[in-house]
Amino acid sequence: MPKRETPITEAPESPTRFEPFADESTVQTIGGLSLENGTERIAIHGAVDLTRDTAGLARARLLAQTLAAIVTTLEAQVLPERVSDAVRPAASVENPFT
Repeated sequence: MPKRETPITEAPESPTRFEPFADESTVQTIGGLSLENGTERIAIHGAVDLTRDTAGLARARLLAQTLAAIVTTLEAQVLPERVSDAVRPAASVENPFT
């Protein structure tokens, strides 16, 4: 069974650029790997193939840049020993269907 080629997703050059820990909504996608931003944690899901070609090199560079930005952001702060694992209550929103 042939492998499916995963498209490269470049880092956007817009105001929605991935800034680690800046918001609760930005997602950086690299191949099939998603880095979901949060103000207390960044979740990483999926998989990415770092192939031995120019596409693999582009994915590897984007992954390295994104992880370096996360490390730089963490190193620039005074960090607690651990963040709370407590789940925040969901925000109520008005039902748009009523």
